[in-house]
Amino acid sequence: MVNDRDEFIPTRRSLLSRLKHWEDQESWRDFFSTYWRLIYGVAIRAGLTEEEAQDVVQETLLSVAKTMPGFKYDPAACSFKTWLQHLTRKRIVDQFRKRPPACALKKRRPEDTPRTPTIERVPDPAGSKLDAIWDEEWQRNLLTAATEKVKRKVNPKHYQMFHLYAVKQLPIQKVARSLRVNVGQVYLAKHRVSALIKREVRILEAKLM
Repeated sequence: MVNDRDEFIPTRRSLLSRLKHWEDQESWRDFFSTYWRLIYGVAIRAGLTEEEAQDVVQETLLSVAKTMPGFKYDPAACSFKTWLQHLTRKRIVDQFRKRPPACALKKRRPEDTPRTPTIERVPDPAGSKLDAIWDEEWQRNLLTAATEKVKRKVNPKHYQMFHLYAVKQLPIQKVARSLRVNVGQVYLAKHRVSALIKREVRILEAKLM
């Protein structure tokens, strides 16, 4: 069971140790695939454009790479979650500092209204609002990771029942008819898969906090 858990998301200590070796491309791919959506999502919600958010991802990963040679991970002093948040926050601040003052209106994202430039709605990158954004995206990332892992482990038809009923929120009778099962089977699949996902989230939280 331990090996199976580590296959999906490596433990923080073992992964960080392997990242000390730049030539270990597999470990760097693991790190990127696990955390790039988290970093990107936080940068977007902080008010950056897609291009700027992509730069934040690249610069954050570069910061990790530069830190690794002399890095000593001490969870008692600073959790992995807080450490990665600190690196991401600095890169987000850098992107705002790179913006010429006259670019505020040009940098508006598509959903911004003419009366509300992005720069006026941006939470302070050094303030508590970004902390809240980070926590929300962190939980979203954990849920996505846990769901993907459970999807790989359970019966495909059971996951399909769960997905249609719990995620897509289709009427249970419609799910049962389309998959040619009874309502009780749909309820049972939803209950079992939901329980497995919650369990995986708890495992990841314990490993990554």
